[in-house]
Amino acid sequence: MAIKGDAYQAGIASQTSLLSRMKIFSTIVLAVAAVQQALAHYRFLGINGSGDYDYIRLYQNYYSNGPISNVTSTDIRCNLGAATTTGTLTVAAGSTATFSVYTSIGHPGPLLWYMAKAPSGTVNGWDGSGNVWFKIGQTGATFSGGAMSWPSSGLTSVSIKIPSSLPSGEYLLRVEHIALHGAGSVGGSQHYISCAQLKVTGGGSGNPSPLVSFPGAYSPQDPGILINIYWPVPTSYTPPGPSVWQG
Repeated sequence: MAIKGDAYQAGIASQTSLLSRMKIFSTIVLAVAAVQQALAHYRFLGINGSGDYDYIRLYQNYYSNGPISNVTSTDIRCNLGAATTTGTLTVAAGSTATFSVYTSIGHPGPLLWYMAKAPSGTVNGWDGSGNVWFKIGQTGATFSGGAMSWPSSGLTSVSIKIPSSLPSGEYLLRVEHIALHGAGSVGGSQHYISCAQLKVTGGGSGNPSPLVSFPGAYSPQDPGILINIYWPVPTSYTPPGPSVWQG
């Protein structure tokens, strides 16, 4: 009986050890998956060769490169809990603003650009609320041979021209890339966002429009946000938000 008891105890110990190893393996798999997911994420952290966040508002999830998925949240404006203060970069109307991307744009989707003029004249400390945002550019999808592709994929820097007729003043410049790889269900789109503070000089007398707010510019059901890009393959695509101001 002692031999049988010893064998039973040995069997229990072996099963316990196996379960422990399986738990450890599962933990490792989940950790690796989390790291891989984070590596696929990206952020815009420098502008015109500046240091990280010298002129870009720092947000709470910068360390994980995490996106925003709730387009009705105030976080859709400048990212999760974004600060309202940073340095302000002087640029000329008609010049080009270039954001560095860490590490590169790793998901399919459109690239969009917005600006908003500080109503008080000073952008530092302003939260960007109200119907003040206008779109100055966007890059959507291209279609060829029944395939849908995204010119922004893989970019390590992205650039936009500051409209030549934009009035002088202080602005927020908002860059946004919308990842659509999981956008087949509501809340599946991922919005990678940064806001830079700019002082625009040498401007014109343009009247930017239409004006929208963040949140408010997007709905979770917008066809440019709620879309299956894999099957059936779309034959057209329109980015969400207002039309581009041709300034």
